[in-house]
This record gives sequence, C-alpha cells and structure tokens, in this order.
Amino acid sequence: MFTENPCLVRHCRNNALSTFDQEGNLTEEKSYCLDHIPDPGKIKQDIYNYIASHKKIIGLCASGLIFQDIDFSNKEFYGCNFHRCTFTNIHAENVLTHMCIFDFATFNDCSFIKSNSLFTSFSGSTFFHTIFTSSDMIQDNFNGIKAYQSSFDDSDLFNSRFIMATLVDTSMQNCNLKHTLFYNSERTNVSFKMSNTREALFDRKGSALQKGDSMPNGTDIDATSSGGSL
Repeated sequence: MFTENPCLVRHCRNNALSTFDQEGNLTEEKSYCLDHIPDPGKIKQDIYNYIASHKKIIGLCASGLIFQDIDFSNKEFYGCNFHRCTFTNIHAENVLTHMCIFDFATFNDCSFIKSNSLFTSFSGSTFFHTIFTSSDMIQDNFNGIKAYQSSFDDSDLFNSRFIMATLVDTSMQNCNLKHTLFYNSERTNVSFKMSNTREALFDRKGSALQKGDSMPNGTDIDATSSGGSL
C-alpha cells in the first residue's frame, strides 16, 4: 500500500509530495519534495484541500508540511507519509491510521482520543502535551520518541515498541502493555498504574512475568535512568 516516490532532483533523498489532477484527484506523476517544488504554496493548499474533502485518504505524501488548527476527526489514512511534518493544535478523535509514517514529526497540543493505528511508525517524533487516550495503537513504532506531558491512558499498546524512547511526565495508566518493548528507554515521572507491566519488556532479559517476578499489576514505575529496569 505504501510506495516511496523520490524527488525528481538528482541526488535528493527526500520523498516527492503527492500530485493532483485538475479535478483534485491524486495522481501517480513524478514530482518534487517540499524543498524543490516550484510552487510550494499551491501544493500545500492542494494537500490541505484534499484532506479536508475526503474521509478516506490513501497513499498521500505530505512530507515536511505544517498542519495547524485542523480537525482530522473520523478520517481514515492508509499508507500515507507525514515524515517530518509539524502538527499543532490538531483535534483527531476517532482517526484511523494504518501503515502510515510519522517519523521525526512534531506534535504540539494535539488530541488523538479514541484513535486507531496499526503498523504505523512515529519513530524519532516529539510529542508535547499530546494525548492518545482510549486508543488502539497495535504494533506501532515509537522508537526514539520524546514525549513530554503526554498521555496514552486507557489504550491498547499491544506489541508496540518504545525502544530508546524518552518519556517525561507522561502517563500510561490502565494500558495493555503485552509484548510492548521499552528497551533502553528513559522514563521520568511515568505512571503505569493499572497497566499490565509484568507482560511488558523493559530489558532484554525478558518480562517480569517470564522471569517470575512478583510485581502486581498497577505498580507505578518512575524510572529516571536509561533502561529503567524493574
């Protein structure tokens, strides 16, 4: 579903932005990235208009764009590329993202309540005051993220990865953490109250459940050092 379309400029490694025909439909034409496209203002507006006018968005590349004060609620994104995008004050209740890329994106004051994401990557992204409360985030990639004053409360994070993540003043209360990986993560004032931490993996020796450690579900873990072992 997801295909990479390189920028037409030789030696440029960025992904080309999506192109549209005169009716505003997505095309498969070769194009340029945001740094090299001849009319960046027009392509930005074309992408904004396309998202606003469609509920289901498939294969869109908006790499590097800024999204601010937009409502994405109830929209569905499949195989879309939002690499290095900036999202500010985004409301996205019941949004669906499957096999999408948000690597190295920045999220400021965003709400993704009751969102649904599967096989989606947020690797290297930064979150400020962003909430994913009551969401299903299955097999997602959060490796290397930085999250500050954010919340994943009441969410299903089954088999997702937070390897080398930095979590500060961030809450993961009442979450499903089965097979969730936190290898080499740094956690400061992080609450896992009522979450099944015994089935998560905080180091490569295995989960607390596998090792037979007697740690009850709902234990708060406020680890400040790299690794944050139990």
